[in-house]
Amino acid sequence: MSSAPLQLSIQSPRKFLSLPPAQRGVLIQGALAVAGVGIAAAFAASGGPVRPHLPNIPLLLSAPPVVLAHAGAAAAALLVGAGLMWGRKGVALHRLFGWAWVVAMMVVVLSSFLFPFMTNRGFSPIHGLSAWVLVAVPGAVIAARRKNLAVHRRTMTGVFLFGLIVAGAFTLAPGRLLWRVFLG
Repeated sequence: MSSAPLQLSIQSPRKFLSLPPAQRGVLIQGALAVAGVGIAAAFAASGGPVRPHLPNIPLLLSAPPVVLAHAGAAAAALLVGAGLMWGRKGVALHRLFGWAWVVAMMVVVLSSFLFPFMTNRGFSPIHGLSAWVLVAVPGAVIAARRKNLAVHRRTMTGVFLFGLIVAGAFTLAPGRLLWRVFLG
């Protein structure tokens, strides 16, 4: 392994994806730690008490059906996606669960576009990620069907990390539903 420092930028996702899995894991953990510090700062800036607790399921279940569909599909995509990322690739089970993941992600994305109309808050930066996922996922499926597995792998990894993990972290911002369900 080289002792040269790793230099990554927004312009080098290919370099990131070409790293050995262990190095990618360390970088992802570092990014999640930075995100955690940002979330902690948001908690502190919220002015209200932060009280982590068991999930307030009745509060979640009182949400409108589109929110429940969104949250359920996101939870399913997170679990199935994690299995797909670390499971064996190219086998029938990967393809089966891959299609389930694609459907779940499309439910997540399409339902997210209904939220601005329900809340009268307008679109947020997270919707930019949603728009990207709406284009990237079908592109990745097409790449897999054309046997362009490198593009498929890069795109699906990016969608999982940014379209699901990063966007999901923003759902824990103070005042949002999941903030109240888990922390408020």
